Amino acid sequence: MKSHLVRTVVAVVLCTGTAGAGAAPEGKHSVNTPVTQLQYFSTGVSDGLHGELRAAGAYGDLGKGAHGTFIRMPAGFVSPVHIHTEDYWGVVISGVAVNGPPGAEPVQLPAGSYWFQKGGERHVTQCVSPNECLFFISQQGKFDYVVEHGNN
Repeated sequence: MKSHLVRTVVAVVLCTGTAGAGAAPEGKHSVNTPVTQLQYFSTGVSDGLHGELRAAGAYGDLGKGAHGTFIRMPAGFVSPVHIHTEDYWGVVISGVAVNGPPGAEPVQLPAGSYWFQKGGERHVTQCVSPNECLFFISQQGKFDYVVEHGNN
C-alpha cells in the first residue's frame, strides 16, 4: 500500500501586532524588556494532550519574516512530525527539550543548550522535563509549522 503525506499549515500568529512587541523603534534605539512585560499569545499549536504552545515576540514578526521569539511549551508536550520552511536556531532557557528526526535516539537539551533545525527537515520537538520548557528561537524568515498527518 502506497503511503502519502497530507500536510496542513497551522496558522501560528492569531493576533496582530503581538509578534513584534519588543522590536526596536524606528530610530533603532536600545531596548530592554523585563520578562514580566513579555506578552504571550496563543499559537493554536497543540499536541492534543498537554496544552498549547504560546509565543512572545522579542523582535521582528514571526508571521511575516525575520524574528526572535520566546516559545513556552507545556511539560510533556510532544509535537507531531512536522517541518518548517526556513532554518531556525533554538536555545533552551528552562526545562529539558528534545528535538530531532522521528525515531532518532533522543538527545536531552537542558537549559543553556541549543539546536539548529534545517528548513524542510522532518522532526519532532518535545518538552521532557516535569516543568514547562521555555525556548528562544531565531529565524531569518517567517515561521510556519507544516504537520504530517499520516501515512496511508
